[in-house]
Amino acid sequence: MNHQSKSTITAMGTYVPDRILNNADLEKLVDTSDEWIVQRTGMRERRIAGKHEFVSDLATKAVEDMVRRYEVKITDVDMILFATSTPEYAFPSSASRVQANLGIPQTGVLDLNAACAGFTYGMQLADSLVTSGMYRKVLVIGAETLSKITDYTDRTTCVLFGDGAGAFLVERASDEGDFKSVISGTQGDGGMHLYKSGLSTEMHGQPLNAEGNLVQNGREVYKWAVRMVPEQLAELITRAEMSPEQIDWFVPHSANMRMIEAMCERGPIPLERTLTSMEYRGNTSAASIPLALQIAVDEGKLRHGQNVALFGFGGGLTYSGLVVRWGVPDRA
Repeated sequence: MNHQSKSTITAMGTYVPDRILNNADLEKLVDTSDEWIVQRTGMRERRIAGKHEFVSDLATKAVEDMVRRYEVKITDVDMILFATSTPEYAFPSSASRVQANLGIPQTGVLDLNAACAGFTYGMQLADSLVTSGMYRKVLVIGAETLSKITDYTDRTTCVLFGDGAGAFLVERASDEGDFKSVISGTQGDGGMHLYKSGLSTEMHGQPLNAEGNLVQNGREVYKWAVRMVPEQLAELITRAEMSPEQIDWFVPHSANMRMIEAMCERGPIPLERTLTSMEYRGNTSAASIPLALQIAVDEGKLRHGQNVALFGFGGGLTYSGLVVRWGVPDRA
């Protein structure tokens, strides 16, 4: 199944809040240690949004960073897709807050709720909207303020999560498009393993922790992801009519370094061709893949024309991935 895309990624930008929460800070909050955290997660720092700094604020700054880096025009964006699990309101949407902040005159807005797979779903949707001819220029945002729904008395989850935002511009390509293949799927009966409660206080007849914080059964999520991602990644690459050797970079959701090492051991792409962001950003859910791509661009690893496999997975339990040729121009 070779996907006949007509779109390309033309620019990207990111933003993380100034405040750093490092492992030493966490040692003061819960019974943990720097050594324990690094050994089990590969994380050293995470960024934390201010009390009055919300997800649309982070996203707006990521778009401004994109405009500054690549000198692109955003006044003619005709759709904003915003992936987040931490919107400041049930409604209006976070996408509509970004529209207001940036004064984009004529644009559709839509929030996506797919947890850590949200950004990759957003990219799939952007490609399909542009390829269909419905829209010409789509802004895709993945942003989170997970610190606002983290229980800082729970030592199993509070060491993991951080805040950040990424913004991508997907536009009509001048010739052949850059999106090579897509994949997605869900194991909805695993929803109990990763959730934040809302209006209902039970799921599948089981009571939920209804405090409004993120709840995770890390062991079950780990088992699911480490088994599922290598299989689905191999299928994604096959659908692109490529071999694993033709993929320059694998960019999984930066959930946890040990999880990613275990995935890479099972193949099809080794750890040395894998890009992550969790060491100094923590797990930023929908923002983790954009942050990893930005780090790789800044380090000169990710170059125009390279083939990249992006793969998000998380709450739902759901996953989505895509193979894309990196269309963003290299900056001198």
